[in-house]
Amino acid sequence: MANIQSAKKRARQTIVKNELKSAQRASVRTAIRSVEQAIEAKDKDKAANLFVKTQKLIDKMANKKVITKNSASRQKSRLNKNIKLIS
Repeated sequence: MANIQSAKKRARQTIVKNELKSAQRASVRTAIRSVEQAIEAKDKDKAANLFVKTQKLIDKMANKKVITKNSASRQKSRLNKNIKLIS
């Protein structure tokens, strides 16, 4: 355990920030899963609408450093590719 006051404070801040980022990462995963379910159901309109919302959420989380920019780009690219493959 930390003995110095600033180290104790950093430990407290880390706990709070970790909880927040965990919740934000979970919301991104949930949004991605909803788009993937629409893709599996071959519902192109629903998938496209959900993708727009998911894309916005992914970009927000990338800007907040919750997920990396490369990860965000990769996820958006894969979802968009799969939506275009729906006939």
